[in-house]
Amino acid sequence: MGYQEVSFFGGAITDAVGAVLEGMPPEKAREVIDACFGPRGLGYRAIRTHIDSCDFATGQYSAVTDPGDKSLRTFSLARDERRILPWIRAACDAAGENLPVMLSPWSPPPFMKTNGSRNGGGHLKKECYPLWARYLCRYIREYRDRGINVTALSVQNEPNAAQTWDSCLYTPEEERTFLAEYLYPRLRRAGLGDVDVYIWDHNKERLFDRACAEIDRRTDHMVAGLAFHWYSGDHFDALRLVREKFPGKKLLFSEGCIEYSRFGRDQLANAQMYAHDMLGNFRAGMNGFLDWNIVLNEEGGPNHVGNYCEAPLIWNAGTGEVEVKLSYHYIGHFSRYVRPGAQRVATTNFSDRLEVAAFRNPDGTLAVIFLNRTQRPFPVALRLDGHILPIDLEGNSIATAVF
Repeated sequence: MGYQEVSFFGGAITDAVGAVLEGMPPEKAREVIDACFGPRGLGYRAIRTHIDSCDFATGQYSAVTDPGDKSLRTFSLARDERRILPWIRAACDAAGENLPVMLSPWSPPPFMKTNGSRNGGGHLKKECYPLWARYLCRYIREYRDRGINVTALSVQNEPNAAQTWDSCLYTPEEERTFLAEYLYPRLRRAGLGDVDVYIWDHNKERLFDRACAEIDRRTDHMVAGLAFHWYSGDHFDALRLVREKFPGKKLLFSEGCIEYSRFGRDQLANAQMYAHDMLGNFRAGMNGFLDWNIVLNEEGGPNHVGNYCEAPLIWNAGTGEVEVKLSYHYIGHFSRYVRPGAQRVATTNFSDRLEVAAFRNPDGTLAVIFLNRTQRPFPVALRLDGHILPIDLEGNSIATAVF
């Protein structure tokens, strides 16, 4: 029995990523890009980046800073041109194709917000809805004019979180109104109707609530899918509910990382967190996976508010080496063997100590991924079409079988 199609695996190229890469020797920077996007690396085939600054930036910035500029004549992507776009192009070169890019805003410029700041939440001023919609479309158009293949946009990153960094709050009614009456019509008028629009872009526990609150007969055709993060726990049933009620919507994991403020530096535990979440999300209906920063420095930054996190690749300037975290290899069990266009297929499992998911690739091969988070070895009998293959999983291991 077949389920959802897998669209891609990818990662984020942020201002922080650009800062790390530009501070490395060129050959080391190429090594990182190839390790993520090259055919002998993770084989990533998609990219996410931010509109204006986010917390993973060396400072705050906006493409327009003049409150009196209602025509966007001062709009400038100078920061992106210097620090983000060169690395997106390098990723495309490594992959051998013009990769799809997702854009996500963390905050409108301060003069468009009720709190007058990029930080601390605040709301988009009602009178600025038209201007912000034009701003977002301008961002997409400027990227496309520079050869960047922008295919997706989320309305707002984490619209339910008032952070100490770049953030903006939207109620379900505000996000639905902004999308239906301002953003979607502006995208169409700007010739950007082919851009997939994602709502929510936040933690899974309220994914179903948000979908029910925002998707109706008026907005259904405007919403390509729902983006989600993992920071509030598993909540796999939230994805399953959305998949059942809205079967035509794409479900995209758009961000996740190991926050040092909440978790330690145990590589095994962190890698298992990735695999457990990916397996659960896929079994619940996930289509695509976008990790957060592809590389950070040894501190877990740069981050302009000190929200340091782990990345699968860490540049250690002191040793001059790229540290490959165990999470990198765990992600690779998915991105290397589950190809774009694969379809998840049904599995049955005899024990709650074992996690498993299976996928049929476009070339007909079958990839079965096993996760054993126990310390004990785990014998498994894989049964397929009447044939049985014995597999001995080591304690604390991940394994992939390909047929």
